[in-house]
Order: sequence, then C-alpha cells, then structure tokens
Amino acid sequence: MRFWKFQRWMVLALVLILMLPVANVQAKSSKPPITITLDGNPVASDVVPYIIPKVYVTMVPLGVISEGLGANVNWEQTTKTVTINQNGSSMSLTNGKKTAQVNGADVALDASVQIKNGRIMVPLRFIGENLGLQVLWNQTAQNIALISGAYIPDPAVPGNGGGQQATDLRGAWISTVTNLDWPTAKSYGKIDQQKQEFTAMLDKLQAIGINAVFVQVRPAGDALYPSDLVPWSKYLTGTQGTDPGYDPLGFMIEEAHKRGMQFHAWFNPFRASMDSATSKLAANHVAIQHPDWIVKSNNQLIIDPGLPEARQHVIDVIMEVVNKYDIDGVHLDDYFYPTSGTFNDDAAFAAYNTAGLSKADWRRGNINDFVERLGQSIHAAKPAVSFGISPFGVWRNKAKDSTGSDTNAGITAYDSYYADVRTWIQNRWIDYVAPQIYWSMSFKNAQYDKLVDWWSHEVAGTGVDLYVGHAAYKLGTSEAGWQSAQEIINQLKYNAQHDEVKGSIFFRAANLINNPLGLVPALTAFYQQ
Repeated sequence: MRFWKFQRWMVLALVLILMLPVANVQAKSSKPPITITLDGNPVASDVVPYIIPKVYVTMVPLGVISEGLGANVNWEQTTKTVTINQNGSSMSLTNGKKTAQVNGADVALDASVQIKNGRIMVPLRFIGENLGLQVLWNQTAQNIALISGAYIPDPAVPGNGGGQQATDLRGAWISTVTNLDWPTAKSYGKIDQQKQEFTAMLDKLQAIGINAVFVQVRPAGDALYPSDLVPWSKYLTGTQGTDPGYDPLGFMIEEAHKRGMQFHAWFNPFRASMDSATSKLAANHVAIQHPDWIVKSNNQLIIDPGLPEARQHVIDVIMEVVNKYDIDGVHLDDYFYPTSGTFNDDAAFAAYNTAGLSKADWRRGNINDFVERLGQSIHAAKPAVSFGISPFGVWRNKAKDSTGSDTNAGITAYDSYYADVRTWIQNRWIDYVAPQIYWSMSFKNAQYDKLVDWWSHEVAGTGVDLYVGHAAYKLGTSEAGWQSAQEIINQLKYNAQHDEVKGSIFFRAANLINNPLGLVPALTAFYQQ
C-alpha cells in the first residue's frame, strides 16, 4: 500500500516537473495583445491588430478607422480599394498596390490593404499620420498611442510624456531663426495660428517624454517679446519691428509651465542679423543705432565682443527677460566669434588689449568677461534661474593640448569659437554645460562615447551639471552611424553610465516630431522604462 502511494506521488511529481519548462517557455514567448489609444482613451477593435513580419507594419480592421478615429470610409469590393476621408484629407489604398493616393498624389506604401478571414485590414501608422495624428509605439506595453494636435496629455498618468516623473532633464531646442521650428512663415501676423502651432508642438514633445524646452527668443539682435532695447523679430510677422499683437514669450512660458515643463530662454548673444543688408532693419536695431559695434563677417552682421559697451548691451538685453519673465533658465548657444572667414576687430584689439595678449587670448578674455558678468547678473537678480551654455562638442583635440579629447575635429570651441569652456566650469560661472556632441559612436574623428567620457571628467567635482546635446537632425543622413534611430537610444544608454550626465537636449524640436527613422516610438519607449 505504501509503495502504491509512493508510486502515485512520484508520477505526479514527474508530471509537474515536465510541465514546468513548458509553462516557462510559454510565459517567455507570449506577448500581450496590441492595444490602441486615441488621446489617452482606448480604441476598441473586434479583431486583434497584428504586425506584418519584417515589414513591421501594424494592421488594424477598417472599423478602427471609421468607428475609433471617426473617419469616413468606403470599401469598393470590385477594385478592392478603401477610401478614407477626414478633415480635408483624402486617401485611397488598393489591395496589392504598393502606392496610395493621398490628396491626389502617389505615396509609397510599406504595406497596403489586406483581406484576412474576410476582414479588411489597413496599415494604422500610415493612415493615422496622414490624418494628422502622432503615432507612438510602446514595445513593452504593446500599445499604439494615437495623439491629435489638440490633445494635452495628463501628467498624472504614467507614460503620458513622463516629464513630470523624470528626475533628469529631457530637453528640445525650439529654433525660431528663419522660422525653423516655430512659428511657421504661413502664420505671420496670425495670433491664434501661432498659439495653436506652439501648443501642438509642446503636446507632441511632452508625449514623447520631453520635460524642458529651450526656445530661441533672440535669434538675431531682435526679440520674441516686447522689449525696450531691441526690435520685434521679423520671424513673427515678416517685418522686423512690427508688433505681433500679443506677447509670444509670456504665452509660451505659461503654456510650458501649465504642462509642468521647464522653459529656458535661448539667446544668440552676438549675431545681429542673418545677412549684411541694413535696409530692412528696424530703427532701434543695434546695427542702426550703433554701427560702430558691428563687424561684417560671412555676409552676416556680428556685434563685436571686443567692445565692453557692446558686451554690456547684450547682458542688458538678456537681463530684461530675466527681470520681467518667470523663466527657468538662460541659455546661450555657441555663437561667439565666427569660426570661418575674416573678422576685422583690429580697432577694438588695438584699443582694449591693455594686457598685451595675443589676439586669440584677448578674444577668449572678452568672452570670459561676458560669461562671468552675465552669470553674476542672473544669479544676483534671480538665484533660482539656471545659466548654461551649449558649446561646440570638442573643447580641444589631444594633438594640440594633452588635456583635450581623443578627437581630430576640424574646429574646436577653444581655438575656433574662442570659448574657454574649461574656465567657465572651473570658476562656476555657469550652472550647466550642454556640449553639442553631434557625432555617432562610430564617427572616428569625434566619437560620441569618447566625448561623453571627456566632458564627464571635465565637470566631475565642480558642481556644474552636464547635459548632452544630441543630433536628432542627423538621423537618415549619410554620415557614419546615423542610419538607425537606435543610435540615439544607444547614446542615452551610454549617458546613463555617467553620474555626471544629468540629462539630454535634442536638436531640434521638428526633428523629433517628424519621427526620423522611427525615433519617436523608440525614444518614447526608452523614457517610459
């Protein structure tokens, strides 16, 4: 009897043991079904969406487009063509055809209409983006988030941007010069359109995971705010000096803070004009009021940093914003002295080089004086406002300075821009440095990881934070390493190995939103981890 009980127990145990690896394999190989949300709300699908292997296109039943997205759809059985219309957009896709008709134009398709088990299946991303939706894929959660331009993510919901929960800075540069990111030229003089464009951009950036924006408020000796010192920017209305009818800077700060995002006012300190013509400059532009401060270089007008009164003017312009607005930071780009062409500052050099320095050291001294006094002014007025600069990504090459980085860059911050960044860091004149490390892990002349190592060592123990500038704009170019969005993700993973790296800033906003090589879902998933 005991033997029989023991035998039964052994058989049962053996069965359980044999089942364990099967259960483990199933647990590892199974994935949750793909779900879809529109502006945070679930979109029902009576057929589980699926991904076409190797093509990586998510297919959904036509009902998701008609019922979930509210578009008008029509299926023509004879031609096996689906037509979709919404908000002025029209597209048609035909089974087996590799192009679609979008607003009358042929557009290439990775996957067209499929008929599975009698159901009409269509590519979600293609249709969603052509209906004006942002389409984000979360690999971990197996979720597709569709986001409209009017949607404001709820910061209390994990994964809706993640900016408020993040402890690191996740920034994007928003360029206004030549209307690169905002506002568009077609919005000149249109207050409501400019506001809508900006809020839509913020919402899309936040949905990705961005929690700070660096907005160019002084692109070229001008202002995107009412100023007593410089004229209105022409990038608001098309004409410099013309009042746009509202305060863009005040509006942008309010909208950023409403979303829990930091707002950093980005200034181009010494660029006076993008071209050398003065006929279209406003009467109160610095090149008209102080032509003796201006040097023509590379067909642009530059404020001469060698003149003490000119440097003070730039500081006064920046402090006007610090004193009047609730900004989180003052941010300068790397435009100090031009890196090419001639810059005729002989008169200033003769007048102000009282220490008998070489011209290179004298120029660096001018920029050092400017940075030190600007930092002192900002911190005296508002100690909580951070002050940072985004220099060229290579300080000096090791071949020229044994303490420089293991790079072979054609220009450097120290020798070409006359930006003595090491001095700024060591003297704590700045709160953070954001070097533009705009190269990949495989670009041998200036390798990303080597530069992150160098900058991390440079700020270690100084109290100056390090934010890394990333070149989202290079994705899809022929330069080494930029043929996959994974390059950016690999860079972020490398940053995480350095305690000194406190965040990242991406150049520039449009390059994130336009989703080069699928960067948006990859970046969103990374930030949601």
